[in-house]
Amino acid sequence: MIYFHIPFCKQACHYCDFHFSTSLKYREDLLAAMHLEIEKRAAYLSEDVHSIYFGGGTPSILEADEIQGLVDKVSQHFHISTDAEITLEANPDDLHKKKVQALRGTAINRFSIGIQSFFEEDLRWMNRAHNAEEATSSIMRVQDAGFENITCDLIYGYPLLTNAKWKSNMQQLIDLQVPHISSYSMTVEKKTALDHMINKGKTPALNEAQSADQMLLLIDTLTNAGYEQYEISNFAYPGRHAKHNSNYWMGKPYLGIGPSAHSFNGDSRSWNVANNALYIKGILANELQLETEQLTKNDRYNEYIMTALRTKWGVDKHFVEKEFGSDYTNELLHGLAAYIHNGEVQEASSGIITLTASGKLLADQIASELFIVE
Repeated sequence: MIYFHIPFCKQACHYCDFHFSTSLKYREDLLAAMHLEIEKRAAYLSEDVHSIYFGGGTPSILEADEIQGLVDKVSQHFHISTDAEITLEANPDDLHKKKVQALRGTAINRFSIGIQSFFEEDLRWMNRAHNAEEATSSIMRVQDAGFENITCDLIYGYPLLTNAKWKSNMQQLIDLQVPHISSYSMTVEKKTALDHMINKGKTPALNEAQSADQMLLLIDTLTNAGYEQYEISNFAYPGRHAKHNSNYWMGKPYLGIGPSAHSFNGDSRSWNVANNALYIKGILANELQLETEQLTKNDRYNEYIMTALRTKWGVDKHFVEKEFGSDYTNELLHGLAAYIHNGEVQEASSGIITLTASGKLLADQIASELFIVE
């Protein structure tokens, strides 16, 4: 897996704390540095590349030839499988007819469209760059251009979103037959505009009960419409799971290219500096500006619990025994006992441990309580 972090946005969404810049000042230099980073880290992955993901930021700000140039650079140093999934995150306002037609000439074969809401007042409250009409037309335009592999993002759990509006948002994606939907509860990250607005009393605080209720509505609505919840925040038609995301949850190695991008090879985790100028300066000086953390056995166990428990494939008790030993298995079962008793976790006869519907509301809490801390 290869992930590209494209750190540019037209404007800042009020809730976002990802690394990005609304200035395109370093655009050409940064793309050149990313090409060089691919060369310098060509030995990081030992297996074929089955997925490439352009995230950010707003990768759809880039021109089609800039996107293809990065894919071509990857192909010079890695073997890209013939059925590789190559995803572009895109804002609806970027997906005009000319842009979509240009992208048909690239290796992009999957779109992740950041819809978030189909309601104009909600989009303005979030400070999104697109409007409600573009939210709908962008999906249809991509479909009309022949792209079938599409996922769309929706956000729930914020003050303006009534349950009626939430059902309407989901129904529009169902009616458009979008094969994959990712949906997240809004969170308040420190130092974001949303955090400031809440602290100043300019907007109400988020409501946990509302978020839980809308998550259950999400599960019920999409599963009844034929989607499978294969990860807490991800739903897909049968056979339409995202390769990139699925491989991440299964602990496969990945290489992150670009400022703030993370990499993982099974034994260590590294992350690039979250500063465009320093990233470029380091690459040009032949000094990668990144930090590396060597993973302990406990780290690897905790990582497995955190990712596997979120999925339909769950935590495999026998894998824990084989990979980490009986002490870890005993700790796992001891930590799960109360949750199994309360009906929030279930264990199949095969030894696969998964969350129930009520347990999915407590996923982060359950995972954290299962962690082994040195």
